[in-house]
Amino acid sequence: MSTSFVTRCVAIVATLWLTTNVVLARQSDDEKAIRLSAAKYAEAFNKQDAAAIAALWTVEAIYTNPRTGDQTVGRKAIEAELAAIFADSKDSKLEVAVESVQFVSPNVAIEQGTARVVRPSEEPDETTYSAVHIKSGGQWLIDRMTEQPVAVVLSNFDKLNGLEWMIGTWVDADERAVVETTCTWTKNHNFINRAFAVSIDGQIDMSGIQLIGWDPAKQRIRSWVFDSDGGFGEAFWTNKENRWIVNSNATLPDGRRSSSVNIMTILGENSFSWEATGRAVDGEILPNIDPVTIVRKKTAE
Repeated sequence: MSTSFVTRCVAIVATLWLTTNVVLARQSDDEKAIRLSAAKYAEAFNKQDAAAIAALWTVEAIYTNPRTGDQTVGRKAIEAELAAIFADSKDSKLEVAVESVQFVSPNVAIEQGTARVVRPSEEPDETTYSAVHIKSGGQWLIDRMTEQPVAVVLSNFDKLNGLEWMIGTWVDADERAVVETTCTWTKNHNFINRAFAVSIDGQIDMSGIQLIGWDPAKQRIRSWVFDSDGGFGEAFWTNKENRWIVNSNATLPDGRRSSSVNIMTILGENSFSWEATGRAVDGEILPNIDPVTIVRKKTAE
């Protein structure tokens, strides 16, 4: 291989490296400019300056209304629509969060993010948006923008927050057996997930899960439990001061039906007592289980 050939290869690689880094640096500056434009948009909106916002759009820009699907075409029409909005809602405030800026070409970029309009005495109006920017005369301008309303996620946390004290890991242990239960919130705080395991002499003998949630049909807190032996059941929860009373019915692995009333009494931040009364299996009355104290498992600092 000749020295001149190697030299040419090195030169080509060096040129490619330099070109790539110049492009990346330019895109970084352009991305900053687009993000700054979004900040200027929010600032002008909060000043109710329709003309300043319109100046951030191209002359033939198109805005698509997220609720009606109607399009507003042209900078002047966009300015007029904004002026009408400001006239109807003088105290509106806009919050913009830019999530990404992607470059389709050196002069075309797509900005995506969320917009949140806050009005006095009203719920915030939140949308996701996608804006196409075009670089013209050294300035990045909005050419197209579409929005989509953010879906409202319902949460029953206000119905279940009385059980938040349960979140964490709890232990009931004696010389041979250990019962460990870990409680966590599911997404959107609509359920509490209780995962439990019973260990005998260090070996897991049985495990299972319990889901606690709000039943909108019954207007009550309800739970469902499933264990590794094949048993399953459900219960309704009632709160009386520092006690939770759990009326449960279950199907045992062999098909027999059982019922009980479980009582949890909060003793403090890190302990509660548990007892069971009204126990029966296929109509046969069983002895009550006296209160036992269950403690919160300490976590490593």
